Amino acid sequence: MPDADMPILFTYEWVPDFPRGYVRDLRIRWLFHEMDQPYRVETVPFAPKSAEHLAMQPFGQVPAVRWRGRNWFETGAILLGLATGHDRLLPEARRAEITEWLFAAANSVEMSTQPWIFAAASLAAPQIFGPAPAPEVIERLAQRMKTRLGAMETVLTTRDWLAGDFTIADILMADVLRIAGDKGGLEGYPVLQSYVARATARPAFRKAHADQMAHWAAADAARAAVA
Repeated sequence: MPDADMPILFTYEWVPDFPRGYVRDLRIRWLFHEMDQPYRVETVPFAPKSAEHLAMQPFGQVPAVRWRGRNWFETGAILLGLATGHDRLLPEARRAEITEWLFAAANSVEMSTQPWIFAAASLAAPQIFGPAPAPEVIERLAQRMKTRLGAMETVLTTRDWLAGDFTIADILMADVLRIAGDKGGLEGYPVLQSYVARATARPAFRKAHADQMAHWAAADAARAAVA
């Protein structure tokens, strides 16, 4: 494939240890590996945000993708846009259902897991995440998360994947749940644990994760070389 036709994935040039393996460019790496689509990586600084970065991603986040004559931002939109026409990851007959689950993963589920994750992180590292909320606040966050996880446990009790075979909806939902599970949030949800295990056993996920971790290792080496 000519280099000009290759998608460019933008991620941070370096991050500290705690978000490694969780930066959301992993979800797009996973998509590309499921598609057998080569890609290359370019970087933006974590801070300060450059004008070029903000032109691609108005909130100064990652990932962003440049491909097919345009820039793409927001993980769910990237997954949906880049998988269009891919019969396995986004079959047209199930496009509406898959889109629903993409929105559910980003809005209903991740919007309930992330506040709990950050609250718990603030207990362990307030110097990074700020002062921890009061215990009763953390408990409310936990209960809200459990309501969403309980709903997903019910949904996945009768199916292996969200919309028939494995699709882009599972890339997003499984990664949202993986992060919560790595922080202890899936205790008591055996169906969700099995779902995450199935998804993360896929070769494309393993390669995407390894690629991201190799990226951070290379960034460490580059920083050490100029120290």
